[in-house]
Amino acid sequence: MEKKDGFFERFFGISKNGPTMRIEILAGVTTFITIAYILILNPQILADPYMIMGDAAMAEKISNGVFIGTCIGAFIGTILCALYAKVPFAQAPGMGLNAFFAYTVVLGMGYTYNEALVIVFISGIFFIVITAVGLREAIIRSIPDAVKMAITPGIGLFITIIGLKNAGLVVGNQATLVSMVDFSQWRSEDGNVTLICGALVALVGLIVIGVLHSRNVKGSILYGIAAATIVGIPLGVTKLSAFDMNIGAKFHDFAEVSFLKMDFGGMFSGKNPVDTILTVVMLVISFSLVNMFDSIGTLMGAAKQSGMTSLVTAVLFLASIIFAPIVGIVPGAATAPALIFVGILMLSNIKDIDFSDMTIALPAFCTVVFMPFTYSIANGVAVGLIMYCLIKLFTAKASDVKVLTWIISIVFIFRYAFMTLG
Repeated sequence: MEKKDGFFERFFGISKNGPTMRIEILAGVTTFITIAYILILNPQILADPYMIMGDAAMAEKISNGVFIGTCIGAFIGTILCALYAKVPFAQAPGMGLNAFFAYTVVLGMGYTYNEALVIVFISGIFFIVITAVGLREAIIRSIPDAVKMAITPGIGLFITIIGLKNAGLVVGNQATLVSMVDFSQWRSEDGNVTLICGALVALVGLIVIGVLHSRNVKGSILYGIAAATIVGIPLGVTKLSAFDMNIGAKFHDFAEVSFLKMDFGGMFSGKNPVDTILTVVMLVISFSLVNMFDSIGTLMGAAKQSGMTSLVTAVLFLASIIFAPIVGIVPGAATAPALIFVGILMLSNIKDIDFSDMTIALPAFCTVVFMPFTYSIANGVAVGLIMYCLIKLFTAKASDVKVLTWIISIVFIFRYAFMTLG
């Protein structure tokens, strides 16, 4: 008697792609574990500007809302990969984009969280349009390799300095701008022991991640965060009092501050409309470029599995909402090593840059260093493109620069010449 195939076999064609149902499920779980750290990092990063500005209440609302939004967004993106595209990919927020949103747009440029959501929305629409009309490929081709290859390493250093700051390993210093934390403070009566403990927790997490990753353990970043959180309990860094079972309140915060809460009016209220439009254009271009070239944490998968890998991962993202109370107790010192480690992974691409050619080395170097040292991904992209155009112009190689590259660079030049950065 002929055996009838089940729904999953008919829909995904599992046996045709080689693996069994058991392997598919294990692959989906493994993929989820590998990138689940974003569920912890994303809320902390987007809420961090308000913690820095002293608005803890708003920071908590944003953190709750972003956690729910990340779970739902990752579920939708990944389930579409499974059911529509039938590819074994998991979609989740990229580390570069959330850092750009939080530290460049909100903290650096002074936009509110809800105004920044407007820029993200416009950027998303722009990205869809340029993809539909075939312009995205033209934009990618117009970006010189010198800048293109430097964007990811630059974001890596930017994320690293954020992680070092959140860990307490790097602190402000009036004489040298920044310096390393003074671990000998524990000997002084007025020493900041809490800062030292946080730095130690971060170092433990970083070592755990590094060791596990070197041993090819899937989910090394997630396990490192967990280990650092546990170590932080006796040191007083992890506050178990932050455990909150009220998941309903988190959905309420999601609806109140995040879901469709875009402040279009605030974007132009009391501001010069020309300045605002120029700024939005610059930010949309920067968001789009970061979105194009930042792949860390955004795309994971194994080509040998079928689309069933994505279905399992998507379900796990949605189910992660029940872990919201646990996520709430993870301290910044425990997630800091994850940021530092992601920075390591992203910096590795710098080896592809040809530093023997100064017309490539200068713009690439500026792209990389202006991101962490000005605390802005947009500045890195902008200065890199401007430097590329100028050095090509003055070395009689202006013909190497594409027209669209000149246009984008001129927009950035006008932004710096006529508008304040704050």
